[in-house]
Amino acid sequence: MIDNELLEIIRCPETKQKLTPAGDEQIAGLNALIEKGELKDRGGELVSDKIDGGLIREDGKFLYLVRNRVPILLVDEAVALD
Repeated sequence: MIDNELLEIIRCPETKQKLTPAGDEQIAGLNALIEKGELKDRGGELVSDKIDGGLIREDGKFLYLVRNRVPILLVDEAVALD
């Protein structure tokens, strides 16, 4: 999915915490919510396009979406994992 060298460099834009890839099962669950129209991002917008992956913030509170192998590191587009 995302190159290991890139994972060593990129950080959460809000807290500067490390990011780790989400598992396939978690991505499948999020895609199911997207399909049902039930997943909103941190900014309150409905997530409408399926994702290829995700990067979880070190504290486990938020996931940054990955589309077409590109991480979307925008704070308002992160998804809460509570």
